[in-house]
Amino acid sequence: MRQGSLHLVCLLMLLLLLTPTLLVADEKTMNLESRILETFDPDTRTTDWLVRGSKFITEGFPKKAYAQTWPDALFGANPENVEREVLGTHFKFDRQGYNNIEFIPVTEDENGETVHNPIPIPGRVKQIDFWVWGSDFDYYMEVHLRDFRGVVHTLNMGSLNYVGWKNLGRDIPSYIPVSQSYAPYLAGLQLEKIVLWTKPTERVHNCYVYIDQIKVLTDVFISRFDGDKLAQPERVQEIWESEGE
Repeated sequence: MRQGSLHLVCLLMLLLLLTPTLLVADEKTMNLESRILETFDPDTRTTDWLVRGSKFITEGFPKKAYAQTWPDALFGANPENVEREVLGTHFKFDRQGYNNIEFIPVTEDENGETVHNPIPIPGRVKQIDFWVWGSDFDYYMEVHLRDFRGVVHTLNMGSLNYVGWKNLGRDIPSYIPVSQSYAPYLAGLQLEKIVLWTKPTERVHNCYVYIDQIKVLTDVFISRFDGDKLAQPERVQEIWESEGE
């Protein structure tokens, strides 16, 4: 009898040890995918973009253009049958300092007014990157990401002190929430804007910068359950923005 009780106790202890492991394994299940947020190409452009300068911007600047070019490292020297464009800006400031240029996703509302149009980021994002053409100015780039609570997080993407195209990337810090404890569990981030900053020691009287292909690496795994479609953020938005009554 004692031996049987001992076996039962051992079995219970084994189950207790295994249960947390199984739960953690389920929480760590991932399906990582690369998703393009913005191509800037005319046929697949996600949104329009407003390019705006800070206080000491020279009158008539910044200028914006969708230029017909691309990074060779990304698409090769001669991509065929595709019209590719990048977002470019030409800017000048009246004085040196911590000036900035903002690249803001925008759209037109029903009244024809230009309004902010943040780009939703699918899944639980792990990394973000984009291509930037620099011309050896000592500037740097930031991305601004908004979480589900409305908090905006600023990430430094790196220096533009180089010549030509370069991919600027950054891991998403663990302190930025991309999910919540209640359904809908997934609470993805939004790309609010990209910001270029000048440094006080660098000249600012004439500069060109181009941006291409904003991309993320994200975990799109979703645990399935009966009625899980009602916990998907896009479905929630569709229901409550279309009718909601």
